[in-house]
Amino acid sequence: MTGWVRTMADREGSVFPNGQPETIKPLTQSMSADHEALVVSEVQLLLAEKRTSLAALRTGIAVFVLPLSVLSVLVATSRFYDFLRVLHLIIPLLSLSAALVLLASYLVIRAVIKMRHQDKLITEIKKKHPLIAPFID
Repeated sequence: MTGWVRTMADREGSVFPNGQPETIKPLTQSMSADHEALVVSEVQLLLAEKRTSLAALRTGIAVFVLPLSVLSVLVATSRFYDFLRVLHLIIPLLSLSAALVLLASYLVIRAVIKMRHQDKLITEIKKKHPLIAPFID
């Protein structure tokens, strides 16, 4: 294996310019720019996660509306049926509605908790890097 490395180095010239690997070079402008790019990438990732949380929140609200609309239709049309005669249909419908309300509540609560966490992380990044803080709302 060593012979192969030596052969590649002989063929292409020196492996490292000045005989030192690039990782030992002092901090330069390009590394500072790379650091800023990394910070911006972190903020972009957090904002993408926040958009995902907002989509989950929107889904939770939509799921929550379905049982409410079904129950409002049942209440509005209750004079056209006898509750005891359709009890075998209403019980599964109400249990399904309760399950949907629980699912919607879970989605909404989880999305709100995640968004608050992501907002805290973004605020920490703003405090650590004041140069990019004006660009982050």
